[in-house]
Amino acid sequence: MIVRIMGEGQVELADSHFAELNKLDDELLTEMESGDEDGFRRTLGALLDEVRRLGEPLPDDSLEPSELILPSPDATLAEVRDMLRDDGLIPG
Repeated sequence: MIVRIMGEGQVELADSHFAELNKLDDELLTEMESGDEDGFRRTLGALLDEVRRLGEPLPDDSLEPSELILPSPDATLAEVRDMLRDDGLIPG
């Protein structure tokens, strides 16, 4: 699956990693619902770090259709809320 991190680029990520990433996504949703800004920052950073660690970066000149788009590391809680559609960032 091709994943885009806004402002950074794309990585190819094996579907087998999504269960692991869903745990962080669930934490992120809980922190967003409670308005925990510090927890949101920490968990968003951890989620993006895991995607970078587990994924294989695509070349900068490559532009593949992204199946999943994640916010940039500096996205605000409000911006990420707008990206969500009740299902979190990672498809279950």
